[in-house]
Amino acid sequence: MGFADNLPVNESLGVFVGVAGFDWLADGQAEPLKAAIAAVAAGAVILAARHWLKKRRDKG
Repeated sequence: MGFADNLPVNESLGVFVGVAGFDWLADGQAEPLKAAIAAVAAGAVILAARHWLKKRRDKG
């Protein structure tokens, strides 16, 4: 599997839509920059967790 197979695109998109949707419902307008930052941060955490779990699984 290549690096692109492990990218959490769907999860990041879900976080983006969720944050933007919540802002829109709560405040009446969405803030796409805040949603994008949250999505990238969540994607980075998921990517790091997948990498760590794969190393742990291969080791043991």
